[in-house]
Amino acid sequence: MVIIAAALLSSAAMLLKPFQEKNMAIEKMGGILDAAGIDGISTDKMIKSFNDYVTNEIVIDQNGKVVEEYKDGAKEKGKAFAINLKEQYYNKSQGKPYELPLYVLDKDGKTIYIIPMLGTGLWGPIWGNIALKDDLNTVVGVYFDHKGETPGLGAEITTEHFRKPFIGKKIFDDKGNFTSIEVVKGGVEKLPKNMRIHGVDAISGGTITSKGVDAMLKNVLESYLPYFKELRKNK
Repeated sequence: MVIIAAALLSSAAMLLKPFQEKNMAIEKMGGILDAAGIDGISTDKMIKSFNDYVTNEIVIDQNGKVVEEYKDGAKEKGKAFAINLKEQYYNKSQGKPYELPLYVLDKDGKTIYIIPMLGTGLWGPIWGNIALKDDLNTVVGVYFDHKGETPGLGAEITTEHFRKPFIGKKIFDDKGNFTSIEVVKGGVEKLPKNMRIHGVDAISGGTITSKGVDAMLKNVLESYLPYFKELRKNK
């Protein structure tokens, strides 16, 4: 009986795997589109919408060089979509070569760049996407999610209240120096006036999660600086 039960469970897992992978892919697509302000798309229309909005998927290496571009065909089958961020950022932490994904969207005739993010919160991983205008500086929007942050505290990173202030923030100063976006404990008013364009309020009572978001933003965005530098030269 034990052997039969094990076989049945194994078969069920194999049968369910394609559906689970599809659901994970749809959730991933939704997070990418959400960061660009494209939300309210039903599950059954997500794959088509993702392919309609995404015009290019790019893979870059640690030097900012383009490894692959994927413009035609189902975008969910491109190399960028399949990249495991955990593995790549581990490679970065070890000083090893790494590759990262970048999504280019067309929304109402405007180009938006979407950068996937991965970091660590209080109780586990946090992740999301940050969308930039084609100046590669101004934030269009963000999307955050988590595995187990505290409800009412760190879990607030998923709320509109936390996400909305990111819109319009800058990741470079007027001289072109990288600033990232600081998640400020006690409020962005603590920053000098000229730096407030680079900051957002931290979550009240969610200090460690806020620090995790802050560190995630810095680590992820700086990883794309070599590519941004080359791209901005041509703008």
